[in-house]
Amino acid sequence: MTTFALLSRLSAMVGAALALASPVLAANAGVAALRLYTLDCGTLSLESLALFEDTDAYHDTPGTMAVPCFLVRHPQGDLIWDTGLGDGLAQQGEVAVAEGITARVEVTLEAQLRQLDLAPSDIEFVALSHLHFDHTSNAPLFAQSTYLVSRAGLDWARGTPTPFGVNPDSLAVLDSAKTQLLDLDHDVFGDGSVRILRAPGHTPGHQVLMLQLPGTGTVILSGDLYHSRDNYRFSRVPAFNHSRADTLASFDRIAGLMKEHAARLVIQHAPEDFAALPRFPAYLE
Repeated sequence: MTTFALLSRLSAMVGAALALASPVLAANAGVAALRLYTLDCGTLSLESLALFEDTDAYHDTPGTMAVPCFLVRHPQGDLIWDTGLGDGLAQQGEVAVAEGITARVEVTLEAQLRQLDLAPSDIEFVALSHLHFDHTSNAPLFAQSTYLVSRAGLDWARGTPTPFGVNPDSLAVLDSAKTQLLDLDHDVFGDGSVRILRAPGHTPGHQVLMLQLPGTGTVILSGDLYHSRDNYRFSRVPAFNHSRADTLASFDRIAGLMKEHAARLVIQHAPEDFAALPRFPAYLE
């Protein structure tokens, strides 16, 4: 047995054990089969994309990044994947969030959930690809949810000094909310349809989400494994990533899973990928 196959089997065994140990979720009256909703959680405008690779390919190149959140509706419960730029920015126009970077939020995450007759308190799980501010700013909305968070990522984000891109205020909810710390891959509902997968490098403990949708097939939500289609095509590594070596290894891992499952990769920050998904409240199934 190869090392990869052995690790995959061990991960599956651990996931099965955790699923057996977890409380059984009540049926979700909202859906009969898995669905993926894409919510608009803001836009980032950048004077230069130079931070997002380390070979000078983007020198003095401006850009725009989508900032989606995702709602996964499963017959056993609902999961939010990443929580966006923050409802507090809504209707404020362009707001400076870092040197050379502005953010805009047109509609709140909470308002979009209301279109589905959901409140933040109805969401069973919140999973965060990583702990940069543009993925965590609405986390305090979900104080009653169970958080599925990388242990390595949380340890890193709570380090001193605070790492670049982390807003400790948005992570304070983890001090009191139910939190499950993940060290390995995690099968959220125990049936293989919603899996959180380790893909470190951008930050310690960075994760991606792999879904097995009944009609579409396999979809992988990238987190910040890639920031753009060009970064994916040319395996470009952001200059501020925590580990270049881990990033490249994660590229290889996810490429292997994409090939094995004929998966569709959604690069979360790529505006063209955001535009290609069903416009909320439509959904992918």
